[in-house]
Parts: sequence; structure tokens; C-alpha cells
Amino acid sequence: MFFLKELPSRQMVDGYADRFDDVDAGKVLDALQILRTASRLIRELEAYFARHDLSQLRFLTLIVIDREPDRDSLAVSDIADRLDVSRPVVTRTLQGLEKAGLIRISHNESDARSRNISLSDSGKSTLERVLPGYFAILHRHVTGADG
Repeated sequence: MFFLKELPSRQMVDGYADRFDDVDAGKVLDALQILRTASRLIRELEAYFARHDLSQLRFLTLIVIDREPDRDSLAVSDIADRLDVSRPVVTRTLQGLEKAGLIRISHNESDARSRNISLSDSGKSTLERVLPGYFAILHRHVTGADG
């Protein structure tokens, strides 16, 4: 999260950048703007997901499970490989999603140690309900549209 409400002035960035070799103050300002924009987007998404009893991680986990049309389930290791969080966090997230009734966890018939994770009907309907607003938020941030 990026916590500056106001970005530093060009003069301030120039003053700092002059102290270091090969630093382009304009590029630094561009990067700060990207951070600020991304932070606003993440805050809006987090608020949106909270209204749907989700978090960004829970939502993305549902997406990861759903995004491969040729498969109706994934192994926990497949999900962990597709998310940028630790394996224990994936495990806790899956437990929470199962408790909420959004996924089903079943035994893998070919590997007794592995579990298959699939969306429940409730998980599928949650995605159908949440995806339009999610895409609208992303679209609005990219296009600068107000609604």
C-alpha cells in the first residue's frame, strides 16, 4: 500500500535525484504516480470485496480455480503455484472458502496425499455476482471514467 496523499513536487524529487548517479527524476515521479494509482485501485477493490464477504486473496483463489475451462478441479499445489502467497496462506484460504461453502475439497483418487479443489455452486454464483463489478472497477481505473 502506498500511503502518500500528495506526491512530492518535481523540485523535491529533483533535489533527491541530483544526489544519485543515473536517476531520472521524471521516471521517479512516474513510478510514484503508478504507486499512488495502484494503491487507490487496491483500496477500492478491497472495499468492494468486503461488501461481498470476500478478500482479494479469496476472490483470486476462486478465479484461479475457475479459469481453466478444461479442468473442473485443481490440486492445492496447482493453486499455490498460481498465487503469490505462501503455501500455508493458501491452505488457510482454502479452509475458509470451504467453510463458507464456496469450494469443495475432495480426495484425489490417483494420489491419496493430494486433494482436488473445485468451485461449489455457491462459489460459481458468487463469481457471477462479483465479476461484473470487479471488471467495472478495473475498467474505470484504466479509462478514467467516473462510473
